[in-house]
Amino acid sequence: MRLANLNGRLALREGDGFVDVASASGGRFGPDPQSVYAHWTEFSAWAEKAQSAQEGQRAPGAESEARDHSRPEITRPGPDTVWGSPAPAPRQIFAIGLNYRDHAQESGIAVPDEPPVFTKFATSLTGHRQDVVLPEGSVDWEVELVVVIGSGCHRATRETAWQHVAGLTVGQDLSERRLQLAGPVPQFSLGKSYPGFAPVGPELVTLDEIDHPDDLELGCGLQDGEVLQKGRTSNMVFDVPELIVRLSAVCPLLPGDLIFTGTPAGVGAGRDPQRFLAPEEVLVSWIEGIGTLTNRMVSA
Repeated sequence: MRLANLNGRLALREGDGFVDVASASGGRFGPDPQSVYAHWTEFSAWAEKAQSAQEGQRAPGAESEARDHSRPEITRPGPDTVWGSPAPAPRQIFAIGLNYRDHAQESGIAVPDEPPVFTKFATSLTGHRQDVVLPEGSVDWEVELVVVIGSGCHRATRETAWQHVAGLTVGQDLSERRLQLAGPVPQFSLGKSYPGFAPVGPELVTLDEIDHPDDLELGCGLQDGEVLQKGRTSNMVFDVPELIVRLSAVCPLLPGDLIFTGTPAGVGAGRDPQRFLAPEEVLVSWIEGIGTLTNRMVSA
């Protein structure tokens, strides 16, 4: 299944449109997109049945008037639709540095033996088609696969790690490099947490929709067609199960938490000369089988 946050309400994809979850479930699940993760197992079972029922109604001969009356209304996002993060209020956001060998190489740093972990604060979250206000400094792009936790876990094993994942989505770990690297101790979390510096979306995609979740092409570029990054998640130093194991060994992972899993080579700070985002540039980020996330940069 594919879930979205449309105008602040949880929506379930149905064909080329969406049904409102609160309405379709008769209030069994509320409209708040974040609330569903606390009931993920129950919600998943309901959504599977709801989608099966919709497919039955579309089948040839399924034309009963009773069925037509019970069918949820399908809406299609328009230009005024506000796309929020599919998990807009996580209690924890983890981010992983240097998790692709080519990115470590362009950064001039050895491939780590342990995943470097930092956080992005929740106020940095935004969604698809949302503008990002550029602060002073040098704002860089970092396309990333983002994991959304469904059932919480503490001390997970590799064998069970994927079972705790609600789904995957596209993210950008936008980074203001001057603040990030300032001072005697780098300020990773602050430099990566300006408002809008964590675009996520447009949809959360569950694992049953993805053939090879460990090997997906991801990349980003500008709307004019210039490609900035391109890689595959199979080139991660620490794959998704390993990240869940190592993070949950210390911190219990909670329903609705996000894990930004790292970025491949091609960031602006690793170029010669360096290059950063400018006002009116439109950043387009994609992951195979998951979707495309678009954000316009604007002046402060």
